[in-house]
Amino acid sequence: MDPVIIVGAGPVGLTLALALARQEVPCVVLDEGPGKDEPRLARTVVLREDTAALMERLTGVPLGEQGVHWAGWRSLRRKQVMREITFGTLGEEAVATEDAVVSEEGADDGTAPAPLHLAQHVLADALRAAAAREPLVKVAVDSRVDAIEQERSGVSAHTRGPSGTWWRGSYLVGCDGPRSTVRKLTDIRFPGRTAVERHAVAALRVELPWPGRALLHRMPPWRTSGPSAAEVTARPLPDGVWRLDWLLPPGKDLVTPELLVARVRETLAGWTDGTTPPYELLDTGVHTVHHRLARRWRVGRVLLAGDAAHLLGALGTQGLDEGLRDADNLAWKLARVWHHGPHEPLLDSYQAERRAVIAARLRAADQALPVLRGGGGLRAYVPGTARGHDVLFTDGHLGRGPLGAPGTYADSPLAPPRVDGEITVGTPPGAQVSDVRVTAEDGTFVRLRDRLGRGALLVVLIAPGTGVWDRKHWVTAGVMPRLAGAVTALPHPAELLVAESYPGAPAHSVLLVRPDGHLVTALSGVRPADLYTAAEAAVGGPAVAEGEAEAEAGAEAQAGASSGAR
Repeated sequence: MDPVIIVGAGPVGLTLALALARQEVPCVVLDEGPGKDEPRLARTVVLREDTAALMERLTGVPLGEQGVHWAGWRSLRRKQVMREITFGTLGEEAVATEDAVVSEEGADDGTAPAPLHLAQHVLADALRAAAAREPLVKVAVDSRVDAIEQERSGVSAHTRGPSGTWWRGSYLVGCDGPRSTVRKLTDIRFPGRTAVERHAVAALRVELPWPGRALLHRMPPWRTSGPSAAEVTARPLPDGVWRLDWLLPPGKDLVTPELLVARVRETLAGWTDGTTPPYELLDTGVHTVHHRLARRWRVGRVLLAGDAAHLLGALGTQGLDEGLRDADNLAWKLARVWHHGPHEPLLDSYQAERRAVIAARLRAADQALPVLRGGGGLRAYVPGTARGHDVLFTDGHLGRGPLGAPGTYADSPLAPPRVDGEITVGTPPGAQVSDVRVTAEDGTFVRLRDRLGRGALLVVLIAPGTGVWDRKHWVTAGVMPRLAGAVTALPHPAELLVAESYPGAPAHSVLLVRPDGHLVTALSGVRPADLYTAAEAAVGGPAVAEGEAEAEAGAEAQAGASSGAR
């Protein structure tokens, strides 16, 4: 079969290519640029725990050494510390602890993992290096797409430039950013709001009073040059570098170098008892946040991912983090249809799952923005208002709650029907599983997340004591032979793993996990029929005859295909 064509060689496109290659699917990445990313310290990314782990699996690079796991989070309002969270280490997982309740509003639930903050070009360089080592990934630079044609059996893309040619693929995924050519060529609308937020950004090397801790300072008490800055955010990077963001008032006022330097000096003086400490200004910029959501994420054999499909980022949320989740969700589904033939319900589930998550995130932001940015009025004097506002800001920046928590797929079309043997564990169905230690089929101890992204379903038996005894003593005992037989009979390749424990799971329970790490179901004991039903649902139901599936794909392709340059 022809390779998958990926348009765009940013972090999302390269992530998708590497994730597909890990599942033995060849890819061609069409990069309209020269194949290099400009180093910009004012352009950074915050990765949540699971997406940081995904990046490390695909690149083989310990990104934690190239960025900074925040030591903590501090939120101030005027001169008052509203919330202080310290991120510590519990086992091998960075988690938040209630370091200090500095005010009545400062209590924290102590469950948020420490985010990883790094320059985006560092992430892009690691992905490019991994792609260069991967024989199943071909990156074509200076290749700008100007036409796409679809038919029943595949899709073709034409590129202009020095390497201008027609490229033939089985599927095409547009990861080509906010101004996506792929989206325009397939006539997909991209409604939303422009300039929801604007921030002046500076990256500088300086010593601040709270090393390694990210800070949100609302309504800082010092006077400012020009329009007042209602919020300032400081986020640490390696080597004593900080990224500072000042929320700008609505409008298109020019941010001059003189104004930005004045903001830097005033802010640093305000944080260090009135005297501006020595600093080195390394990079500057203006970051504008838009909120948009594509009407469709799939037209026949053409799909969208990342900024081509959605834009978000207000209130500290991270659009790139969501784009990486798009790639993780889509990769295993594309790999299955590439290896086993067209399966429309499985491919359709990509839009159903990911678009619903982004839509919910945008709705939450749209509801919060008038409250947080609306100027207050009488509402600002209601007791508890400051506390509620602080919770919303913390959720956005730390990836929690409706604003920032990773999406779940409980209402997915891939969710299995409820059965009598289903039980409740610490992870709800459709959510990302916890990263526990497991025993693999060869007897080695690995992390559960290390087994993700290989195309196989994961079946995890919770068996206390198995970590103490050698595998040969229990692999043929108890329920293991019956469970192994049930796993072999599943309608999709699956790997059997054993864990001593899992949050909220009783002994001898069985978890079924998707290739992208989302829980399908948890069962009380070995139930082959229920396990088969859940596995079949997780991969889109019974396979459709190839001719029928291709006819469906062809009909949809005809509706939005044969599009030329515009």
